[in-house]
Amino acid sequence: MLIVAYDFADDKKRAKFAKFLSKYGYRIQYSIFKIQNSKRVLNNIVSEIDHKYKKTFTSTDSIIVFETCIACDKKVHRYGYAKNEDVDILFLG
Repeated sequence: MLIVAYDFADDKKRAKFAKFLSKYGYRIQYSIFKIQNSKRVLNNIVSEIDHKYKKTFTSTDSIIVFETCIACDKKVHRYGYAKNEDVDILFLG
């Protein structure tokens, strides 16, 4: 699993980066995405950051990519809405 946290001063750049990340995962907080990873996905994300976003950084922009393992995910404490984000839901109609 990857956790990608970001902060851009420019609204347009921030929205564009969020749209890019939404191709790979989903938003868990306003500027934080959770991505089920593979080596290929991680390489795609890092390559895109290096080639497209890194060169446009200002002194206030940042991106942090946390790569976690399955065992680490089991150590995460979730509360509120986040507590149910990984629970399968069954709808009966």
